[in-house]
Amino acid sequence: MSKTVDEKGNVRMDNEGKERPFGLRDKIGYMFGDFGNDFSFLLASNYLMVFYTKVLGLSGFVVGLLFMGARIVDAFTDVTMGRIVDHMQPAKDGRFRPWIKWMCIPVAVTSTVMYLYFVRDWVYWVKLAYVIVTYLLWSSFCYTGINIPYGSMASVISPDVRHRASLSTFRSIGASLAGLVIGVLVPLIVYETDAEGNQVVLPLRFTLTALVFGILAVICYGLCYYLCRERVSFEKKEKKRETAGEMLRGLGKNKPLLALVCAALVLLLASLLGQTMNNYLFLDYFKDAKALSVVNFVGIAGTFILAPFISKIASGFGKKEAGALGMLLAGIIYVLLFFLRVKSIPIYMVLVFLGTIGVGLFNLIIWAFITDIIDYQEVETGKREDGTVYAVYSFARKVGQALAGGLGGFVLTAIGYVSEAPAQTDAVAERIYTVATLIPGICYLIVFFIMQFKYPLTRGEVEKNTAILQKKRREESER
Repeated sequence: MSKTVDEKGNVRMDNEGKERPFGLRDKIGYMFGDFGNDFSFLLASNYLMVFYTKVLGLSGFVVGLLFMGARIVDAFTDVTMGRIVDHMQPAKDGRFRPWIKWMCIPVAVTSTVMYLYFVRDWVYWVKLAYVIVTYLLWSSFCYTGINIPYGSMASVISPDVRHRASLSTFRSIGASLAGLVIGVLVPLIVYETDAEGNQVVLPLRFTLTALVFGILAVICYGLCYYLCRERVSFEKKEKKRETAGEMLRGLGKNKPLLALVCAALVLLLASLLGQTMNNYLFLDYFKDAKALSVVNFVGIAGTFILAPFISKIASGFGKKEAGALGMLLAGIIYVLLFFLRVKSIPIYMVLVFLGTIGVGLFNLIIWAFITDIIDYQEVETGKREDGTVYAVYSFARKVGQALAGGLGGFVLTAIGYVSEAPAQTDAVAERIYTVATLIPGICYLIVFFIMQFKYPLTRGEVEKNTAILQKKRREESER
């Protein structure tokens, strides 16, 4: 059985084993992949700080150090995983898909084990060791082992730039669905108002929630594996293996990658710090933790409203242009929130909805940026490095996650937040509001400037690179 490449660069199987064409099945499958990812990633991003401080009694400063230190480990594990998937021999089900099958259960188990409520009764040093080991095992090894192959897989599901844009959209929909489930249900499950009117956390429910989400993650990963197919293959020619320094120097010349890495780092800092601080904002400023469910729902609604139109927006304006505009809108709204010092939850929700329209516009196309950058790297260097490019970007996202968690912990300590206190002072509550609005607003504006003035892949450049690679694939298939 032989392979041919059609006029769009799609790999086809001759004879009776002809590969099915790209379609809705792949989009839905890829959507479920990020749905599964975010059952652990978003739960950790939004609530792990709360679990560590409110349930286990750790200080925000200690948790911040943990999140920052873990990223040093990720600097090695992320890039190493990218190189592994780039250089391993493909299995019969592809180069990237097998990792989803192999790593789905380890990710779910390690994510669940991070939220064991009875650890709060252990002596301090044992409790601290538990937190360090379980967090590193999930974040730096198991999650890395599935997320990098999953993210890299988009570039081999189809070479068509329109297909990849649709995969980015469906991936963002998957993340939004997970955000909807986690953002709306978790506050209703793990928070409660005590007899004195204070907002308290229910430790056992944290553990049970993590267990259920772990099971749901495995189901989602299974759907991703069975619904998606890899269609683009690349001949791995024997050549001198690059050193780490040579690899980094090559990637260091990739201007679009460097720009997106900077943008992603700042964007994740803004989004995840805002999400983390929202828990404390509604606990201590608005004093209505369950209202956080409604706010999270409203925030995600903007993404779903935009999703049906994102392909036309991206093709009409260009991905770079649309993404930059979205960040400008989000930055203006959050800076406005800071100056208004809103006390009304309904008014706060309306403004958050407008801000998340901008963030949603960017997030719906962000993964298509990666596949464009992978193509750019191949055009410039002649080497296809899907896993490595995605690993560098993934590491940047984790740094953003760490900065959000670390800065959140440091800021809580700096503004006088007391973990053991049933309620915070009005001054601390006002400072929480400032952090939850001003820092995201500034960060979103920084992302706008990066994408507008430093990211070079305009719509015309992307189309030119796609044409070059389609011609290359046809020439390779004719040899």
